[in-house]
Amino acid sequence: MTARKNSDDGLFDLHGRIAIVTGGGTGLGRAFATTLARAGADVALCGRRREPLEKTARELATEGCRVACITMDVTDEASIAAGLEAAGNQLGMADILVNNAGINRPMFATQLSAADWDAVVDTNLKGAFLVARAFAMQAGRAEKGGTIINVASILGLRAQKAVPAYMASKAGLIHLTRSLALEWARINIRVNALLPGYFKTDILGDFLATEEGWKVVTNIPMRRPGRLEELRGPLLLLASDAGSFMTGSLLVADGGHLLSSL
Repeated sequence: MTARKNSDDGLFDLHGRIAIVTGGGTGLGRAFATTLARAGADVALCGRRREPLEKTARELATEGCRVACITMDVTDEASIAAGLEAAGNQLGMADILVNNAGINRPMFATQLSAADWDAVVDTNLKGAFLVARAFAMQAGRAEKGGTIINVASILGLRAQKAVPAYMASKAGLIHLTRSLALEWARINIRVNALLPGYFKTDILGDFLATEEGWKVVTNIPMRRPGRLEELRGPLLLLASDAGSFMTGSLLVADGGHLLSSL
């Protein structure tokens, strides 16, 4: 009996690729980094706090990949430049960027200070732009393509109370994704956005256990939050050759939440 040929021809294989994950020490970033490492990529974990980066790096080391921990503030251009240089020195020039760093200051608009607004928008939108630009300029100088995955949110497409800065930043990130995809296709850089709904993470887990969180869950057609492993397929589609003709795309993973009535 002849063995069946693998029909995907290694489309999702990332061996030989180098990925940068911002906000890579915790939550979604840690899950993304783990997925990329298990697919064969070497991974540079970037973030402002060193301790969670090193903890995640120890976990990834068991996957047999090379890992770098890079202290980086995505709102600071000098920090970004130094971080990309350090990642390149340790691992080589990156092929994949996962723009995941993000924060939230949940409060009603009348309670939100200008400083709170700036903190959220500077990290979630401006920071994503600065890192993407630095990545693209580096790739352009080397005449090397790549792929950028901007981690947005379904809240960039629909409304929820008491998160005005977060919603605005994610809506902006969605349109930024389209703008950069249009501009950088000519230098072989694909730019797509991943839009998660509500997933069980270290931070969201406590909220989802509350009465208010349960109301959110009951409005999800699949009647449950997502599991982090359910983001593996969408991420790999955008990061790998399986998505080679995708750019400017918005990939939603939300259990049907966007389809639910308001």
